[in-house]
Order: sequence, then C-alpha cells, then structure tokens
Amino acid sequence: MDLKKSFLELIRRAGTDLSPDVEKSLMEAYNKEDDNSAAKNVMSTILENVRMSRERSTPICQDTGSVLFYIDFPYGSSEKEYKEAAFWAVDEGTKLQYLRPNAVDPLTAKNSGNNIGVNSPVFHFHQWDKDEIRIRVMLKGGGSENVGTQYKLPHPPLKAGRDLKGVRKIIIDAVTKAQGQGCSPGILGVGIGGGRDVSYALSKEQFFRKMGERSPIKELAELETQLIEDLNKLGIGPMGFGGNTTVLDVFIGTQARHPASYIVSISYTCWAFRRKTMTIKQGEVTYD
Repeated sequence: MDLKKSFLELIRRAGTDLSPDVEKSLMEAYNKEDDNSAAKNVMSTILENVRMSRERSTPICQDTGSVLFYIDFPYGSSEKEYKEAAFWAVDEGTKLQYLRPNAVDPLTAKNSGNNIGVNSPVFHFHQWDKDEIRIRVMLKGGGSENVGTQYKLPHPPLKAGRDLKGVRKIIIDAVTKAQGQGCSPGILGVGIGGGRDVSYALSKEQFFRKMGERSPIKELAELETQLIEDLNKLGIGPMGFGGNTTVLDVFIGTQARHPASYIVSISYTCWAFRRKTMTIKQGEVTYD
C-alpha cells in the first residue's frame, strides 16, 4: 500500500466522482421541480455535469475548493507520515488538475500554485482505539464558504432566544439572506455550542453524515426535518432561480457551551458536495 498514492486517489475521487447519496438527492430534487421551469433546467444541467465529471475524471466544479483532512489513526502512530503523504498528494493533484491552485497569501495576494500554504491544507487529527485508519477529505468551495455565518443567541432582531426555536429562526434567516448564492441547492451543517472557533469546526464536520442521516438526538432530528421543509418553502430554488428545492439536507450537531455564550455556526456547502472517506486496515485500502 502506497500511502501517498492512496491520498491522491482519495482527492481524485472527491473532486470528480460525486458520492451516490448526494447524486440520489439531486435526482430527487430534479423530479420535484416543475417541468419546463428554470429550476428543472438547472437541475438537469447539474446532473449532466455530475455524469460527465465522473466519466472524464475531471473536476465537478471549476472551484475545486480548499482541502480539509480529518484523520483518525491508532494510538502510538505519528501524524508526520500522514502529513507528508497528504502534502505530496495535494501538490501532485494540483499538477494533474484534480485541484485548482486555491492557496493565496492574504498579505501579498500571491498564489502558492500548489494548494500548500499556512494552514493549507487543513488537518484535523484524532487518535482512537481502533486498528484501522480513517482519512476523510472535504473540498470546500469558496462561494459556499462565503455564505456561511454565525449568530450569538439571543438575537433581538429576530426575537430569537436561547433555545431550538431561536436556532430555527436564525437558520431560516441565514438561508434567506444567502438567496441562492453559494450555488444552491445546498446542504447546511450547523454547530450549536462551544466558542466561535470550535462551533464552526463542529458545523463543518456534520458534512460527513450521509444524506438523510438524522441526528441520534430526537429533538435535533425533528428540527432537521422541520428545517428542510421550512427552507424549501422559501422559493429560492436552484441557483436562486426559484423552485421547490433550496436545500438538500440539514445536519445539526451540539457541544458544551459556556454559560454566558450561546453560539450557533451555520456552514453551507453547494450541490457539489465533495467529501470522501478512505479506510486502511491491515494494509488494504477502501473508499466510500
């Protein structure tokens, strides 16, 4: 097993081969739109793009996103070998045009040319009591990142209090303000609790749930279901052209908060929902 090449294949699959659960959701959204509507035409183009990208092994979107790795590995292993393999794969993946150069220095505006820079790619490491390695990657587009937002409850303009009713109000507000920007239909990852930094981190990790996978917490599962219905009644639709599908799914996670703070972070990802998982066990590599 060549770890570097395995990382490269993970990146290729993430960027060019949309996961079956996402494609299924897009097809269901297509079938919900009215015939001959702008929304139906948009969804048709999206599905054709998904098919062609897979067949030609080319990026699903011209914005191949920022690269985020979530790496779970057995106790006693070193992070170093995974970082070295990931850096090589990101550099090589850029050369092969699986990735567009997206790492820009904010002070000089200079592009590194290979997606490698300070905190680029992003790594989240976690050691666990398993004899296997799980490496997850997310390619997070810039347009969808721009419509992510964060609220502090209570939020007086919406009369949103520190409860799930307040959370519902601010999520609807966030999607209403986005108005199709970020390439809808999108998927929402919501993090409730924690400080401002870890709240966003929690919201993004929700994106590794499968489409339709509800929270194991009853109250959150009910809120996710309610929000999908509420948000798709807004009429914003695919790419903001109007229609029946503004979001494909909503995933909500919670964590402990400080008594003085009630932070809610809302991360948005576009229909090009690019995330893949690689598992390594006894030298065998599998992808999901």
